[in-house]
Amino acid sequence: MSTDLRDAAGQERITRLRATLTTDFEAQTARLTELTADTGDPGEAHTRSALIAATRQSLAQIGDALRRMAEGSYGTCARCETPIPTERLEVLPHARFCVPCQQKQA
Repeated sequence: MSTDLRDAAGQERITRLRATLTTDFEAQTARLTELTADTGDPGEAHTRSALIAATRQSLAQIGDALRRMAEGSYGTCARCETPIPTERLEVLPHARFCVPCQQKQA
């Protein structure tokens, strides 16, 4: 599969990935709204807090990916600036790094 997201096939992939990210963003926003509604159960406070933090992190990652798409830098590794393989982007659409650089981040 081509890693060039600037050709016609790449633009189709970008459109598909943008739709996926937008759907995910909407779902995570709805989840955050649901999680922040007070249920009055203090026993769930810790779990709810962890879920809220994870959902906010997911929203930030998705929003960042959508911003990179708008700027034209989507699909380029934030560390080494090489193209991120489309296979990786299809599995993890908000990926900022290629696999070798992601391994170095950890």
